[in-house]
Formats: sequence, structure tokens, C-alpha cells
Amino acid sequence: MDPFDYSSAFRTALDRVHQEGRYRVFADLKRHRGDFPRATWTRDDGSEHQVIVWCSNDYLGQGQNPVVMQAMHDAIDKVGSGSGGTRNISGTTHYHVQLERTLAELHRKPAALLFTSGYVANEGALATLAKVLPRLITFSDELNHASMIAGIRNGGGERHVFRHNDLDHLEGLLAAAPLGAPKLIAFESVYSMDGDISDIAGTIALAKKYGALTYLDEVHAVGLYGPRGAGVAERDGVMAEIDIVEGTLGKGFGVMGGYIAAEADLVDAVRSYASGFIFSTSLPPALAAGAEASIRYLMQHDDLRQAHQERAATLKRRFREIGLPVMPSVSHIVPVMVGHAGHCKMISDILLEEHGVYVQPINYPTVPRGTERLRFTPTPFHTDRMMDDLVRAMDKLFAHCEIARVSDAA
Repeated sequence: MDPFDYSSAFRTALDRVHQEGRYRVFADLKRHRGDFPRATWTRDDGSEHQVIVWCSNDYLGQGQNPVVMQAMHDAIDKVGSGSGGTRNISGTTHYHVQLERTLAELHRKPAALLFTSGYVANEGALATLAKVLPRLITFSDELNHASMIAGIRNGGGERHVFRHNDLDHLEGLLAAAPLGAPKLIAFESVYSMDGDISDIAGTIALAKKYGALTYLDEVHAVGLYGPRGAGVAERDGVMAEIDIVEGTLGKGFGVMGGYIAAEADLVDAVRSYASGFIFSTSLPPALAAGAEASIRYLMQHDDLRQAHQERAATLKRRFREIGLPVMPSVSHIVPVMVGHAGHCKMISDILLEEHGVYVQPINYPTVPRGTERLRFTPTPFHTDRMMDDLVRAMDKLFAHCEIARVSDAA
């Protein structure tokens, strides 16, 4: 018998992705310090071209904030680069301790725990909760992030998926569960592919009625919503009623890392049991220092959040004025439906190569097949002129690809 042809199997898998028009190509970008959202794109042939980045999750440009960068420089000058180990083995520095205190303060919780990423925070926390709470039943929104799904599955407990933002369906599932069993409702505030926002107050009400804990993923909201930047729960005045909040330091705060904030014993249990926390080298001290500086800055600068919301609303309006199928986002996310993987990638490629606009296609498995889209994330630093150029380019390309406008579809 011939040996297994490993190379052929890998090539077949890649060919399938190519045939479906969803093969992802990374753009080689160099951001310009102090000149966000401008960047330099390096082609495969080595030539360089200036582009405007329209899809960054650095929503408020904090990765370019001089206050944040100076804090990182100072930390490197004082203690060097790496952390030196896991949190249990020399990797807990003063910067990590201080950042966790600041995160707890931000969400007005007794404690917080820092992870290397939002993905690891979700996976580690949700899996651990299922293991330390006997017979835990988890109820998960169907559009929850892959990291939440992974954590719930890895926990090994009973789980139920409720239709997206459908509280009636959620209540039916809760009512059918054993009265005395521990329960957890896991959901997000801002769903980043569609741009919609969950009914946090309504979910809290159901959790109280059926004796469940609430686990709220605010990764696309921290820094961006609420008077201090603590997220949608703070904006809506219900932050104190959320049991566990999970967030990231790599989006609104512009650095890197993830975290949870909750009551002290819960956080300590996750710290003591979560493999993703125990066995990962901790974040470099400079990242922790930069993240804390970013949080402190945004707690005092609601004006940046207001400017961010205005830019998102303006881009939605301008797209709609030319009939582009902007999805009904109520957040800062501006998704434009294309509905075809090949067209989505083609538009993205032409925008980059001919118009200096960088926006990545969002294809399966991030979104279901047939709902492929371009996802724009305007920041306070995208000017009216940048929007003029983008709107003209999109108008031209949607006509070129013969994609139905909203008025045409109507």
C-alpha cells in the first residue's frame, strides 16, 4: 500500500477554498505612526503604495496615541521586553497587577483577570466555569464568537443555542431546564459582523427570573460605549447587574490582550483552573503598560467616542444615498452586503489596487455563505475627503459588478 499523500490532501483543501472564491490573502501593511489611518502597502513585487485602512479594529486609533506609546516606551526602558514566564512563574509584574486593578475599576467589579487575547479569555473562562460549576447548563446566542463556542464546547457541559437576540426562544429554553441546576447565559453586546446590539437589560431580567449567571462579551464595545468607555452595559446603565464581563485590549484600546471582570472568588477560580491562563507566557510588560494608559485616557475622553459615532453614522448615510445595501447596523460597524464570495473578493482587490482603499472581504466561515460582505470601520481620524474617495470608488465598483442597489431591489 502506498503511503498517504499528505501534500495532495493539503492542496485539495486549499483548492476548495480557491474555487469558492474565499481564499484569504494577507496585505503587507506598515502603519504610519501619528498618521492613522494611512499605511504603506507592499506588493509581492516589492513596490510600495499608499493606502487608507478602512477595516481596522483599532476603532479609536489608540494604537497611535502618543500617551499609549510613551507608556510602552517607558516600560521597555525600565524593565525590558518580555515578561519572563507564565503568570505563575515570574510572569506577574507590577504592570500586570496594575492593569488588572484598572480593568476592575473600569467595570466596577471586585476583580479582573488578564489573558493573552480575547479569544483565550473567552475559551478559558467559559470552559472553566463549566468545570467548576457542577451540572452547569450554558445558553449561547447562535451568533456568538468562535472563541465563546470553543470555550462552551471544551467545558463539556450541557449547552443550548438560542436564536440570535431572540429572548422568547431563550426563555423557552430556560423554562425547560431543571429549576435547581446552575445556568449561564453567554452573549455579546455588539455583534461585529452585522453591527447589531443585544438587549442586555432583557437578558438580565431573564437571568434573574431563572437563576442564571450572565456572561457578556463586550470586545467590540469596550472603549467605545458608555461615558467612561466600559461598554454598552455601562451606556445602558446595567453594568452592575452583569455577572461576568469579558473584553479585549486589542480593539478599542488599541494594544493587545483579553480579560474578564467579575466577583473575586469567580475570578480566582478561573485563575486557578483555566489552562489557557496557567500555561501561557504572560503579556510583555510594555503591552500591559500601554493598555492601562489607553484605558485611563479613554475614561477621560468621551469626545473621542462621540466623534467615532458621528463618523460611522455619516458613512452609513453616504453609502445609503448612493443606494448601497448597508445592513441595518445600530453600532459603529458599517457592513455592506455583497452576497457573493467572488464578487466580494474582487471588489476588495480592486479597491486596494486601483483606489488605495484597504477593506477585507468577510466570507465564510466568518459569516454564512450567501451573506458575504465588506465591513467598514470608520474612526474619528477618517476625514470627509477620505469618505469622498471611498464613496466614489464603491459607487463605481458596485456598478461594474452589477450588484443591485437598495432602490433597484425595492
